[in-house]
Amino acid sequence: MTESHPAVGGTSDPSSTSDALRSAVEAAFPTTIADLTRLVKIPSVSWAAFDDAHVEASAEAVAELVRGLGVFDLVEIRRAAIGDGEGTDAPLGKPAVVARRAARNGRPTVLLYAHHDVQPPGEDADWESSPFEPTLRGDRLYGRGAADDKAGVMAHIGAIRALTEVLGTDFDLGIALFIEGEEESGSLSFANFLHENRELLEADAIVVADSGNWDLETPALTVALRGAVAFRMRVSTLGHASHSGMFGGAVPDAMLAAIQLLATLHDADGSVAVEGLTSADLATPAYDETQLRAETGLLDGVTPIGRGEILSRIWAQPAITVTGIDAPSVANASNTLVPSVAVRVSARVAPGQRDVDALDAIRSHLEARAPFGAKLEFDAIELGNPFLVDTSGWAVAESNAAMAEAWGKEPVEIGVGGSIPFIAELVAEFPAAQILVTGVEDPDSRAHSPNESLHLGVFQRALLSEAVFLARLDARSEDS
Repeated sequence: MTESHPAVGGTSDPSSTSDALRSAVEAAFPTTIADLTRLVKIPSVSWAAFDDAHVEASAEAVAELVRGLGVFDLVEIRRAAIGDGEGTDAPLGKPAVVARRAARNGRPTVLLYAHHDVQPPGEDADWESSPFEPTLRGDRLYGRGAADDKAGVMAHIGAIRALTEVLGTDFDLGIALFIEGEEESGSLSFANFLHENRELLEADAIVVADSGNWDLETPALTVALRGAVAFRMRVSTLGHASHSGMFGGAVPDAMLAAIQLLATLHDADGSVAVEGLTSADLATPAYDETQLRAETGLLDGVTPIGRGEILSRIWAQPAITVTGIDAPSVANASNTLVPSVAVRVSARVAPGQRDVDALDAIRSHLEARAPFGAKLEFDAIELGNPFLVDTSGWAVAESNAAMAEAWGKEPVEIGVGGSIPFIAELVAEFPAAQILVTGVEDPDSRAHSPNESLHLGVFQRALLSEAVFLARLDARSEDS
């Protein structure tokens, strides 16, 4: 027999359940932070150069927390093959935690996504405290993964805890859980994982808890994400190195050619100058240069780049960055004409353009402008499509209402300059599902950077938002 409980999205008093959820979240918050701290202590970097044992330990720790909720019919750690997945020798991806409980009485099923792997910490000297020793300073918890995305994991776990505290474990809402273990290393087995676990993960709505909020007091729903294109380009001009004094001034070295070629990617004001890259028409909130400087650390005297509204440049226009150059270091620089230089180019693709079309445009631009007839080779290509949320569905309405209730302010619909390429794969596998991109971060969380941190007030409100959202879905009637 189904336990009766007050409706939140229905006709009975929603405020009583929301108040009870708020109390439950507050009462359990010290436990939630303690659990988050234990997760952050596990250095679960999923990059190939790091120890897989830590990612395994992280998955086990998450699975233990999920089992402890007592609401799922199934909780397992699973993997899928990387690449086309064919053959018994196909390498497996990192461990993911999956769980499911069936919906009843016409209620929807929601899939909750986050990831338990983290970025490499970088240099310890750049951190004010050890990256894997979570440290509370003021109202922020510092540590690698404290925000991105172990707080997303705990937002899901904490929201379900609050829901069961108020409604018991015998509620009607269906919940699937997918805590990925390789998001920070490219989600290489993601498509195969979705396909192999389709029945387990299928849902009416999908919550991707891997984004941020407008500020410390204002929630946000991410409705636009730029896509990503990255590749390595080798620029070659000589068959071998030569003495720069003997032949300098007569033959082009690869560094000269690479510098000239990369400079063609931007106009004088820093705007992308690649024909064929498109922009999107997105409305943007007010955001001035002062805020940009504060959030990015732009040095005094250094000007912003690009054209148009600042947030349009970040959310709706393409961007190209050279993120690495393989060339002799300054310490090892001899008087030599370098025959070959490799560069890593990372581009962001505006919503509305396919990643493959953006790659073609950039590659065509470079090939047409190679100076001195320099030879170009492209490899290590990575692609990810941009994403635009359809905000007309019931899931967005329920999410916005839950955020307003939890934060006491209406949410802002935002774009994000970064990319979550796997969302396109979610859309491909579950085309009927409504996708919500939420998050626990704020503008000073510094995800991927030294001194990454989580604001505890933002985290608590984000957690409460999800708990209220789940309760609203549990109360939805079949015809709503």
